[in-house]
Amino acid sequence: MALESARVKLVSVFAQRCVYLFVALLTLIVIVPFFEASVQGRVLLNFVNIFILAMAAVAVSNSRVCFTLAVVLASATIGCQFGSIVWTEYHLLQMSRASGAALYFLTVCYLLVYVFRNEVLTVDKLYGAASAFLMLGMLWAYIFTIVLHFYPGSITAGGKPIADPSLSEMIYFSFTSLTTTGFGDILPVRPVARMVCVLEQIVGVLFIAILIARLATTYRPGEQH
Repeated sequence: MALESARVKLVSVFAQRCVYLFVALLTLIVIVPFFEASVQGRVLLNFVNIFILAMAAVAVSNSRVCFTLAVVLASATIGCQFGSIVWTEYHLLQMSRASGAALYFLTVCYLLVYVFRNEVLTVDKLYGAASAFLMLGMLWAYIFTIVLHFYPGSITAGGKPIADPSLSEMIYFSFTSLTTTGFGDILPVRPVARMVCVLEQIVGVLFIAILIARLATTYRPGEQH
């Protein structure tokens, strides 16, 4: 009952949920380079990041199961990160990144279901689509850090293998792949990393194509709104 009551209150607060979500995600991406240099800053960024994702998952799903799952994944992400700092255990940091990636995936799935639902495409849903695009970039940033854990040296920066990837570095690389910009200063040099990049590029192109198709079916030529 307590979980259900909390979920209902959160849904009412986030009435214009996707507008707030887009602004929060964009702000988070911009401030990452200014906080990631210190341990305290990384903890703060991770806490804010997970809070945003958990609230977004709750707001767009209207599901008690989703709320519970979001809370579990958020708690695991924060708990493992604190554990990696206290006990200096690198595997706990990887577990934190894995659970964070899982929470991003969950949130993106629920957000896309909300955006592409067969209803009138509102301004809030357009912001939801923009938020989903930002989340896809962040999701792959987590995935690239996991790839580097299992395949060290598979991504290079300036011709040198990345040993300890920073979040801002992986976000930058992820969005250049997602948007197929490819500046070339950070490169995948092993097959697994390259295939992950290809998958992200495919997802980025398909996302735009599907969104345009959704807009075309909502606002057909000759119809007035």
